[in-house]
Amino acid sequence: MRETSMAPKRPWWDQPWLALTLILASMVPLLYPSIPPLVDLLGHMGRYRVELDINHSPWLQKYYSYHWSAIGNLGVDLLVMPLGRLIGLEPAVKLIVLLIPPLTVTGFLWVAREVHGRIPPTAFFAIPFVYGHPFLFGFVNFALSMALAFLAFGLWLHLGRTERTKLRAWLFVPISLIVFFCHTYGWGALGLLCFSAEAVRLHDRGTTWWKAGIHAALHAAVMALPILIMLVWRSETHGGSTGDWFNWKAKFYWLQMALRDRYKWYDIVSVGVAVVVLIEALRNRHLTFSRNLAFSGLVLVVGFICLPRIVFGSAYADMRLAPYMIAVLLLAIRFRGEIAPRLGSGLAIAGLLFCVIRLGSTTESLARAANDQNAKLAALNHVERGARVVTLVMAPCGNFWLLPRNSHLGAMVMVRKEGFSNDQWLVEGANLLNLKYEAAGYYAADPSQIVLDNRCRDGLHKTINQSLALLPRKDFDYVWLVDPSGYDHRLVADLTPVWRGSGSILYRLHP
Repeated sequence: MRETSMAPKRPWWDQPWLALTLILASMVPLLYPSIPPLVDLLGHMGRYRVELDINHSPWLQKYYSYHWSAIGNLGVDLLVMPLGRLIGLEPAVKLIVLLIPPLTVTGFLWVAREVHGRIPPTAFFAIPFVYGHPFLFGFVNFALSMALAFLAFGLWLHLGRTERTKLRAWLFVPISLIVFFCHTYGWGALGLLCFSAEAVRLHDRGTTWWKAGIHAALHAAVMALPILIMLVWRSETHGGSTGDWFNWKAKFYWLQMALRDRYKWYDIVSVGVAVVVLIEALRNRHLTFSRNLAFSGLVLVVGFICLPRIVFGSAYADMRLAPYMIAVLLLAIRFRGEIAPRLGSGLAIAGLLFCVIRLGSTTESLARAANDQNAKLAALNHVERGARVVTLVMAPCGNFWLLPRNSHLGAMVMVRKEGFSNDQWLVEGANLLNLKYEAAGYYAADPSQIVLDNRCRDGLHKTINQSLALLPRKDFDYVWLVDPSGYDHRLVADLTPVWRGSGSILYRLHP
């Protein structure tokens, strides 16, 4: 049931042309970079190259194996198979990633319209959260699954509002499978959103909360088939721990970091703007919250609180929910009774300014990162096909805000040279890539590519001097230093520099 009073005419902020403009504008930050400079994406691209070309690449066959399996983490992996063969891997990845923000924005606005009967002006404050911390960190399967989840949630609300629940039950069996295979978390979020909305819908029709909850759970159970798939998937794997529950300090940081990108206080203040809008909705007598979406937002809050930091070996499980949780609460804001035109216009203008400023700063940030990466990737012009490259990327000491976008730059050796890179994730059950080149030892996989300043220690990474000293020289062809500083040059005295660029040095090893 839509929670709105009918207005004779749509206000200017609810016009279709404005919604379409915002959907298209959400792609702008990704138009310039040839490769979206999202932290983990380059590492994923290395895996995509293996899945595409391992059958006819003798080098990739030497270093890796790839075994398809029904796991809940296949979104972009599946899409690059046809697109990569059609237009090439790098253009295919850009196209897929480019579509995630507009799909998410479309889902946000559809959900808002279904619940309120119109797009409220406060919905514009939710749009910048499509470029939240999880997306910019390169969790692309997750981000794609959340985009599909919000689109599916809009459909669930529409079919419930129009009383086509039998059709909805049939449709959401395959829909739940699609979202699940894209990424498990998106499927879980979709289930929570649909359950909570259905409980409110049934309660509004006169059912007690207890019965509404039971019936809502039964209705949402049409999406339960992936549970069986997940049980089989997890029974066949032996790795991937789950832990770090109720880490309140980390959860507070994840809220601060919901829009983390490049400029710490600007990003934190931007989250603060959303908080101020939510407080204003509680304070202002003209505003209130949709029971439907407010309940959905609270369910996501509970999920955020209860999720551990690591699930099945995948880190930042709780962090991923933070921007979407805030977005749902913003989407829940509506007018109490008749629209107050002056307040509505003020909120719409403020929301649009917030969108323009955040999308503009994200565009500038991604363009800078893309230029930096393109300059460093010139090193690969001096690497032969099939080469074994160990990349060492310097990380600052302690907590730092700027996203470490070069963390998986070395994976472009796999993408462009079909070579070996030391940055892939080897977590059983989390992806389908396996390592065959075991001679590399510690330097075979993530996090060996991350090195610290010699003054730092964190228990997980080696310092740059330690990495250079312990490197098994006979097992690699090149050492690629990215943003290096303060290392002992005697440790590279036996290496030949073959290329130098801005913040990057490529050395040839002599076994």
